[in-house]
Amino acid sequence: MAKVPTLSNMKPPRGSRHRKVRVGRGMGSKMGKTSGAGNKGQQSRRGYSRRPGFEGGQMPLHRRLPKRGFSSPFPKSFAVVNVESLNNAFAAGDTVTPETLNTRGVVRAVRDRVKILGDGELKIALTVRAHAFSKSAQEKIAAAGGTIEVLK
Repeated sequence: MAKVPTLSNMKPPRGSRHRKVRVGRGMGSKMGKTSGAGNKGQQSRRGYSRRPGFEGGQMPLHRRLPKRGFSSPFPKSFAVVNVESLNNAFAAGDTVTPETLNTRGVVRAVRDRVKILGDGELKIALTVRAHAFSKSAQEKIAAAGGTIEVLK
């Protein structure tokens, strides 16, 4: 009958625990003299560390590849909201602003600009104030009887 493992008789799996290798402790240890670092050269010296991407003097990959495109230092980021998600968060006749979207949990951060996209169907008439609207979102809000106000 097999023993039931309890805290008193548990052991780590075989081969999972190793004794620390003590380098530089004589030739009998198989890690004496050069301590496994080989003979001479930069890599055998104390404190040697390669920088990331070093390829032994060969032109590194990040310098061989061509540079492409442009990243703006001042990107315009938008928090996107689909018209479908306004159905659950608001009642008919409500005013939708970035602050109300944040308090109702539709948008995470108020610091972002808000863009309304036209994915899904809008079933209620709302006054929507946002920084940007897609063309389909404008059409769907108007079709539901709502109004649009673009914020600066």
